[in-house]
Amino acid sequence: MTAGLNDAAASESSLRQFLHGLPGVDQVGADQRAASLATRSIKTSAKEFAIDLAIRMVDLTTLEGQDTAGKVRALASKAIHPDPADPSCPSVAAVCVYPDMVATAREVLGDRPINVASVATAFPSGRAALDIKLADTTDAVEAGADEIDMVIDRGAFLTGRYQQVYDEIVAVKEACRRADGSRAHLKVIFETGELQTYDNVRRASWLAMLAGADFIKTSTGKVQPAATLPVTMVMLEAVRDFRDAGGAMVGVKPAGGIRTTKDAIKYLVVVNEVAGPDWLDPDWFRFGASTLLNDLLMQRTKLRTGRYSGPDYFTLD
Repeated sequence: MTAGLNDAAASESSLRQFLHGLPGVDQVGADQRAASLATRSIKTSAKEFAIDLAIRMVDLTTLEGQDTAGKVRALASKAIHPDPADPSCPSVAAVCVYPDMVATAREVLGDRPINVASVATAFPSGRAALDIKLADTTDAVEAGADEIDMVIDRGAFLTGRYQQVYDEIVAVKEACRRADGSRAHLKVIFETGELQTYDNVRRASWLAMLAGADFIKTSTGKVQPAATLPVTMVMLEAVRDFRDAGGAMVGVKPAGGIRTTKDAIKYLVVVNEVAGPDWLDPDWFRFGASTLLNDLLMQRTKLRTGRYSGPDYFTLD
């Protein structure tokens, strides 16, 4: 990170000055640009590529109180072979579960190049003492999590306690460190539906990146609205500008409410047009989803065979 970016996080006052000095977001303009990009059409050959790319970008997710070991095992098996009838179908990027289910997912996935992601830090509210959040993170990492999806304290952020939010992200990132010195990747969730303005989304994005986030993520999926194209566009602008300013390359993960292939392709168009093709990779862009995968598989089958398989053809998640 450049000296200028380091200086921005040197103190509470400098952090506040930096975040409030960011250019404001034209809400009307952002909405209009996202709507315009959403109308772009792509050719059939490009659609085939886009569907396979979107499958590879899926964090296949189950975050319910009724989750069982059997459900997580089935989900992990589906992550490996999303369409068992078609061995050419790619695997997904990750399986995302609660911390107590990490070991179960890890057992099924083994050493395959599919990550185990775990929500932590008192997900989804973020309302817990820091030592509890750090213990939550450490438990997930020790159980085999490759990625940690933490939630920020929105109350602290919205009342301007930026240093507190910054310090918590730094501490959680350190808790992602394994005994061998390697570290699980850290995704920072904003819950954009509670942040109220696009300016806040931009500030949260820069705050998380200054604190060392590997990914910034829209939502927990538990609050509406969850992911939207304009909000994701604002976050993509932030990661692009952060890298241009000398910061590290940071990924983006919209989560919640993305259910159809048409929706996924709209997001990929926005990624390409706003951040650029470098982000069109599962290492830098993910979809937090469960039902999306089935629609991608149905559309993929239709393109390859000319026949549309109904939803009963694929397992429900």
